[in-house]
Amino acid sequence: MKPFFEKKIQPFLYAIGFTVLLLFRSFGQSHQAFFKRKEILEQMFIAGVGSLFVVSIVSIFTGMIMGLNTGLGLRDFGAEGQIGLLLTITLTREMSPFMTSLILAASVGSAMAAEIGTMKVSEEIDALEVMSINPVRYLVMPRIFGFSVMVPILCVYSSTLGILGGAIVGYFQLGIDVMSYFQDVFSRISSIPGLKDLYVGLLKGYVFGLIISTVSCSQGLRTSGGAIGVGQTTRQAVVTSFLMVIFFGYVLTAIFYK
Repeated sequence: MKPFFEKKIQPFLYAIGFTVLLLFRSFGQSHQAFFKRKEILEQMFIAGVGSLFVVSIVSIFTGMIMGLNTGLGLRDFGAEGQIGLLLTITLTREMSPFMTSLILAASVGSAMAAEIGTMKVSEEIDALEVMSINPVRYLVMPRIFGFSVMVPILCVYSSTLGILGGAIVGYFQLGIDVMSYFQDVFSRISSIPGLKDLYVGLLKGYVFGLIISTVSCSQGLRTSGGAIGVGQTTRQAVVTSFLMVIFFGYVLTAIFYK
């Protein structure tokens, strides 16, 4: 029992504590955000513009696939005209935050973990500490702030493209009037439940952004073992981010939609 605790449980608890503490230390450096604005904007560019093409393709086809399958299922009941309403609910509340976060975890989060991990094994982070430069302020805080701000913005962009993809499928393959489709979309968005879906989706995007960036930086700072350790860190950062996004996505949905 003791070897199992030392090899499995203890490192797991240490990783959780290190990651949570890293997040609080990053918030503690928030007063330096103005002076690190260039680095924050750079991370926003990497997470936002750098991922725009992949997010666009995935979002459009997600909307098209969901629209087609939903429309074919509702056609049996003569209700295929409701796909605009259903897509708006599903995309803004759940799918867009999930899809966007998973894409960014696999692309930006992995690169973030590999970059910091390489600096760790090459002792560059130790050199920063020797020069009295706080690694959290210099490396972690700009990444967490920039990444967490861009994810909700990309969620809105993803939802918009997904709804457009559903409109394309609805018009060309299901024979749904485009004006009627977008009337359902705007009526849902402008309603109180629709606004709740929107802000819950934005909140999920922000929370997922915090999770992915914090986990990636935490994995990078705990890297050891040279090039092999960097590879293991990158893989572990992506897997952990995926699991945490799924878990906290369920928790947030359970909180807001009892």
